[in-house]
Amino acid sequence: MDYKRMGDTVYIRMDRDDEVIGGVLDVCKKERIPSATFTGIGGCGEAQIQTFMPETRSFETQTIRGMLELVSLTGNIVSDEQNELHHHTHAVFSYKDGEQHRFAAGHMKSITVSYTAEIVLTPVIGGVIKRQYDPETGTGFWSFR
Repeated sequence: MDYKRMGDTVYIRMDRDDEVIGGVLDVCKKERIPSATFTGIGGCGEAQIQTFMPETRSFETQTIRGMLELVSLTGNIVSDEQNELHHHTHAVFSYKDGEQHRFAAGHMKSITVSYTAEIVLTPVIGGVIKRQYDPETGTGFWSFR
């Protein structure tokens, strides 16, 4: 992985076998970015896609593998009361299944790069978005300070 901050934006290049979400969180830690949004595209080899099940307040996880085109990656980074960073990331992948093109999408737990991924990280300017725990759902939501 390599990255460069240009103005208010951070451009991140992920390389083979890099884990995308962990890489974005690492850059935020190194650059002291407490809240941000990010987008990206690339070629991946594995993705763990999650679906939140409200009735059990838990995630179901499915792993997909192969030549996965990362068609669209979008997410955000926020910090909690202890300043620990959290991500909320969604992605869409296309892949071949025999002669058919298929799609898989959802909430991302992890994404592993097969050859490259290009991420644009945009820090929040003029404030910080925090994560507030919601006991009713068992998840966290944005809290503006």
